[in-house]
Amino acid sequence: MAKASSIRSSKDQELEWRTESDMRTLMEAEEIKRDPERLKRAAALAKEKVVELASVAGKADSGKA
Repeated sequence: MAKASSIRSSKDQELEWRTESDMRTLMEAEEIKRDPERLKRAAALAKEKVVELASVAGKADSGKA
């Protein structure tokens, strides 16, 4: 029975850590949204990555991977 208790505790710790990490991520996202230059650079990089991903997906669809 003690083992089940320690597993639950471990799961609770993981949930707490993930929740804190999510909170930090949301806080950072708000900082980025308030900084027009930072947001612009992040959006531009995201667009580049979308193009790269589309290229890879296109190769995979045509069997050229």
